[in-house]
Amino acid sequence: MRENELNTFFMAENEISNLKPQNVWHHFYELTQIPRPTGHMKEVTKFLMNFGKSLDLETFQDRAGNVLIRKPASKGFEGKQTVILQAHLDMVPQKNSDTIHDFIKDPIDAYIDGDKVRARSTTLGADNGIGVAMIMAVLEDKLLQHPPIEALFTVDEEGGMNGALSLKKGLFRGTLMLNLDSEQEGELCVGCAGGADVNATIQYKDDTEIATGDVAFRVNLKGLKGGHSGVQIHLGRANAIKLINRFLKDAVRNYEARLSSIQGGSLRNAIPREAFAVITIPEQLSEDLIDLVKEYEDLFNEEYRGIEDGIIFEAEKVKLPKSLIPVEIQDDIINAIEGCPHGVMSMLADFPGVVESSVNLAAVTSAKGKIEVKLMVRSSSESRKEWVCSSVESVFLLAGAKVEINGDYPGWQPDIDSELLHTMEKVYFEKYERRPIVSVIHAGLECGIIQSNIGHKVDIVSFGPTITGAHSPDESVEIESVGKTYDYLISALEQIG
Repeated sequence: MRENELNTFFMAENEISNLKPQNVWHHFYELTQIPRPTGHMKEVTKFLMNFGKSLDLETFQDRAGNVLIRKPASKGFEGKQTVILQAHLDMVPQKNSDTIHDFIKDPIDAYIDGDKVRARSTTLGADNGIGVAMIMAVLEDKLLQHPPIEALFTVDEEGGMNGALSLKKGLFRGTLMLNLDSEQEGELCVGCAGGADVNATIQYKDDTEIATGDVAFRVNLKGLKGGHSGVQIHLGRANAIKLINRFLKDAVRNYEARLSSIQGGSLRNAIPREAFAVITIPEQLSEDLIDLVKEYEDLFNEEYRGIEDGIIFEAEKVKLPKSLIPVEIQDDIINAIEGCPHGVMSMLADFPGVVESSVNLAAVTSAKGKIEVKLMVRSSSESRKEWVCSSVESVFLLAGAKVEINGDYPGWQPDIDSELLHTMEKVYFEKYERRPIVSVIHAGLECGIIQSNIGHKVDIVSFGPTITGAHSPDESVEIESVGKTYDYLISALEQIG
């Protein structure tokens, strides 16, 4: 590391670690220095195992990689119910296309921006690193008054709730659980949607006959906000795959374009921010194509004015590709993506303004004779989840695709009469002289899965600091809300159980 990079590193460490409460921010900064994208949990679970053992606490790891640390009750609290504190260890790896960053090797470049902490051109990992850091602070605090604690750090939440789904019955004693994966200070979450993945695949034999006189262009759609498909899906943000496909349909139909490759989006639970395609076109239509790209850029920005900040759509001439997607496959995939729903499908009647069902057209890739499309369906209703999955399946079956539905996980049904909820409301009111908002969210939390896998009844409430832009490089966490949330957590532990 060069001297100027070292200076920047130490400045960031000192600034963030000195934020209040220091024990929380210190641990969070440590986590930003450990690469931990979904699917790469070895280093961060090793870090948590060493942390638990360094405190002489009962610490172990299950076969899936989840880490469990037990802390005995404070003196006088031995008779209280055991409380499970839970957060997930992985983070969503998203970066801007012009950013050089390897999430498997590189630490996150976190910094203070006014009243927030964010990362330079990548996701920050406050989702759910702040929750992990708060639990670590509780575990090491020798003065805190608390009931028996089971700290559960799950793995691979963002990739399909895999850690939570792998939990075995009989592992926990806790009958109360505080999940620290919510993203709005002052809200207590008591329910969330379930979800399922829909994966469509079309295989083909490359077409190597490219018309004489054709030239190739790469079209790049960038600058979209993207975001968490469970948190921002109702905001009407643009989907890069849908937009570029809209252009491709016009270019193919009216400008003799042929599609060579397409790529857009990446993660099932992130709204696609960027999409790219390589097409061929008769050379004499090159200027027309460039004009068409500009027309669509203007159109997209007009349609999404006030929602997106500035959509960039551009064309650059590239060398001819070696092959094309066959015409019939090209037409099928363009029509399927055009016809596939994306966004809100239904709203909850009992919780106005909360999405009940949605679908995120998350990713499309073409390579080596295969096109893959990935979608994520969410719903608080099992029957509507099945209906949305079936609707999406039908669109791609008509295009000749092989469709698989998997990764199904249950929702978390709200219990607004729970004793834990009433206690958490009381604690919040006593501290801040206002009542917290009780909510049900559309994003997926592990609560429902843990509740169904744990083997006995568990009363659960979820809360957390204010995090915005999760699952995108715009992610940030409000500094003041972290201190407020941790103070609330400590007060709650003194009273619940």
